[in-house]
Amino acid sequence: MLMIRAIVRPEKTNELLTELLNAGFPAVTRLDVYGRGKQKGITVGEVRYDELPKQMLLMAVNDEDKDDVVSIILRTAKTGEGHLGDGRVFVSPVEEAWTVSTGKAGL
Repeated sequence: MLMIRAIVRPEKTNELLTELLNAGFPAVTRLDVYGRGKQKGITVGEVRYDELPKQMLLMAVNDEDKDDVVSIILRTAKTGEGHLGDGRVFVSPVEEAWTVSTGKAGL
């Protein structure tokens, strides 16, 4: 089991959630986050924006679904060739997961 964390532009979130749902991945946690990446923020006129609004999507998936989910995220969240600030995807192992309502382990 894996945890996929995708940090994306807010304007891409709804399209991405729709694509994941249509591909059979409905379970997503969505968080408003702020940060900066390689672009180190942006400057507009004399104003410097050091931390930009993003959305973080968290998804626990079976190992065999990782490539499909990551591919959907990369394809859908991208705004154009080489645009900084489109986001990041992190994949990490999950040792255990439990459903609170049933008390059952696993996805």
